[in-house]
Amino acid sequence: MLGPAQLLTGYARGVFPMAESADDPRLYWYDPPMRGILPIGEVHAARSLLRDLRRGGWTAHLDGDFHDIVAACAARETTWINAPLSRLYSQLHQAGYAHALEIRHDGAFAGGIFGVTLGAAFFGESMVSARTNGSRMALLWLSSHLARCGFSLFDTQFLTPHLARMGGREITRDHYHRLLAEALARRADMHRHPVIGADQLWQEITQTS
Repeated sequence: MLGPAQLLTGYARGVFPMAESADDPRLYWYDPPMRGILPIGEVHAARSLLRDLRRGGWTAHLDGDFHDIVAACAARETTWINAPLSRLYSQLHQAGYAHALEIRHDGAFAGGIFGVTLGAAFFGESMVSARTNGSRMALLWLSSHLARCGFSLFDTQFLTPHLARMGGREITRDHYHRLLAEALARRADMHRHPVIGADQLWQEITQTS
């Protein structure tokens, strides 16, 4: 039975676990030849997304409801998050190695993202959107937060069209392993700084774009 320590060892070696379906209790290790990453602190925000952010009502919350974010990410017709993996993520969260960023709009759940941390690496596992731009806001906020907390690698595992539009790119396995080794040699802390507000995030993005 795979445990939290073995899971962290896998991440440190550059592999990540997935199930074939929610009903399959088995877990498989993946090490794709091309790896998706996002530029920390430099995620691309389309004009329409910035306008939505500027209109207000958006807030971000770190580790407020980790288990609900994981459950929301898994609540799809097709998912790679099975019950054993959900339990492992919960154990990693309790140990301080897994975190979730929840996005709300006018107080209602709008989206979120969760992942695992080691050193200065954030391994993004899954994200969910409950309303338009919910997951995009999560990526904007998380990228900013990772930069301020000292992270150097934002691993997205695979590059989707959604991630590519926000500045994600693919790198080779060897390149990824070099970046991972550098990140593991550094220290970062998700709770080093509080999550900023929407106005500060908007100013940060527009000043650097």
